[in-house]
Amino acid sequence: MDIPTTPTDNNGLPSSETQTNRRRRKKSIVWEYFTIETVGAGSTKAFCKQCKRSFAYITGSKLAGTSHLKRHIALGICPVSRQKNQMTPFTPGSKTAATDAPKRRSRANSGYARVSFDQDRCNHDIAKMIIMHGYPLHIAEQLGFVNFVQTLQPQFNLVSWNTVQNECVGIYLREKQNLLNLISGIPGKVSLTVDLWTSNQNLGYVFLTGHFIDDHWNLYRQILNVVMVPSPDSGDTFSQAILTCLSDWNLEGRLFTLTLDQSLSNETIIGNLKGLLSVKNPHMLNSQLLLRNCYARVLSSVACDVLVAMRETIAKVRESVKFVKTSESHEEKFVQLKQQLQVPSTKNLSVDDLTKWDTTYHMLVAACELREVFACLDTYDPDYNINILLEEWKQVETLCTYLKLLFDAANVVTAPVYPSANVFFQEVSRIQMELMHAAMSVDPFVSYLMRPLYEKFDKYWENCCLVLAVAVIMDPRYKMKIVELEFNRIYGENAETWIRIVDDGIHELFLDYMMQMLTLPETPMDEGNDSIIKTEAPEEASQEGSLLSSVDGLQDFELYISDITGGQQMKSELDQYLEEAFTDRVEDFDVLVWWRLNRMKYPTLSRMASDILSISVSTVASDSVFDTEIKRMDSYQTSLGPATLEALICAKDWLKYGSFPQPPAL
Repeated sequence: MDIPTTPTDNNGLPSSETQTNRRRRKKSIVWEYFTIETVGAGSTKAFCKQCKRSFAYITGSKLAGTSHLKRHIALGICPVSRQKNQMTPFTPGSKTAATDAPKRRSRANSGYARVSFDQDRCNHDIAKMIIMHGYPLHIAEQLGFVNFVQTLQPQFNLVSWNTVQNECVGIYLREKQNLLNLISGIPGKVSLTVDLWTSNQNLGYVFLTGHFIDDHWNLYRQILNVVMVPSPDSGDTFSQAILTCLSDWNLEGRLFTLTLDQSLSNETIIGNLKGLLSVKNPHMLNSQLLLRNCYARVLSSVACDVLVAMRETIAKVRESVKFVKTSESHEEKFVQLKQQLQVPSTKNLSVDDLTKWDTTYHMLVAACELREVFACLDTYDPDYNINILLEEWKQVETLCTYLKLLFDAANVVTAPVYPSANVFFQEVSRIQMELMHAAMSVDPFVSYLMRPLYEKFDKYWENCCLVLAVAVIMDPRYKMKIVELEFNRIYGENAETWIRIVDDGIHELFLDYMMQMLTLPETPMDEGNDSIIKTEAPEEASQEGSLLSSVDGLQDFELYISDITGGQQMKSELDQYLEEAFTDRVEDFDVLVWWRLNRMKYPTLSRMASDILSISVSTVASDSVFDTEIKRMDSYQTSLGPATLEALICAKDWLKYGSFPQPPAL
């Protein structure tokens, strides 16, 4: 047979093409330390000559390159190489680098070998990792972690628990100062939510979260303090925690509203907090801006009540789902029967988590879709012996109808970006109306099931409807008309009284803001027209007013009197806003962007809108919206000192959003 030969030129030497190909192969200095071996069809690996470890080189048509091979030698990862070099990693310019490590080509002057090791930077990044992911502080002392890091970088030194704690606290203090600078620069007020966690030691942990809008109309929701309280049932405990927060963040005189966890709603605590709010915010509707219950917790409480009312039927459904999902053979038979019956379904069966009521809702919805399969399952699988009656399935379907109402409303506060306050009026009023109709239903099952829920939710509606109505009025798509519509649906012939309460309340609030604006220096949100807008004032009257004000300095007083006495030739910003045409209801409408664009037209009203729209109706984090139990600190968290625990929790919340924008230097 023919033997392939190397192409040659006329002199019998290898051709220039062959020489070029040879030069292209294995030029890297790394091949002084590695050999290449074929390990299978289309697979070639590189083997370290010293430690015999294998590395990918060619797989099919893909070439892995040599960077990972260089790192193996250059960074001292190879254990034999480390021993030969007396555990000294490769560094540029060293004798070892000149003799025992791959040489860097002039075209590759940068790379891993030129990166100097920075222990301080490593300590900082470890602390940041611990904060962001909630790892224990002592992870840096654990053997597995130390071995892993030293494999990556042999120069890494063991970090003590105290060093990690100090680094975490340092990150917290730096981020706190950045957030403090941001809050100090906002033109408006801050609303607080108060949430209570417990522990096995019967200690309380009060979470205080600040909600505010900056001068660029960005909405913020940041944990400000986590205060440990030894006696969670004490009436003064929460007042002291709030005072601590106000002092820490220089919020004296800047508190707008308080929203409480449902577990804090006893009369002693409410009385103390109303007194605190009336002192810290004396002008705002006589301390009416106190929301006594958390939106998410109220929805969870109502959902749990209705689930308890139907616990026996739900238990049957749960056991049926467990029967299918906990055995592969049972699930296989169930799927076969479903296919034979040709039952359509859009949901997947899953066993619920009793600490999350939405999982029970999803389980019931999925089971209802497959009720025909469950009804026939005993004839197909003899092991199944749970009997769910047709009437019980109908009751579960009815239950799911009302759970969906609560689920959709709760989903509003699970979004990554927390919504502004204007969206909640319609959600809450819809639930109020639906539960009211259900409580009066002619169906005895529906009325029996829903009447207790309506009575509980009605108390929440009574407490929050004024604040929510004022917030939705600040939405230029709806203004006062949406309040009139919903109140007429809910209150019927008594609607006018409630509408008047809201109208008086928002005008009183606007007058408070106008009085404040008359005494404040100009800020970025204040630029534009005066707070009283002239519509058809005669020119002579305008000139006379200017002359008078220049003489006795009472122009502000005259403008104020004109507004509150209903002068024929003057209209307030609020009245003009309410009378102007509605903004189109487009899908991607952003109320904060609208107010940012119209702040020059409504300088005082926009200041009021920024405070109102930043009100939070929910005290819990988005991942706790469907919880059926109060959050509890674990044993590790309670073993930490209060200051360290606060630093870790707050810094984790702040780092989720990156660096806070800082006001420009003066």
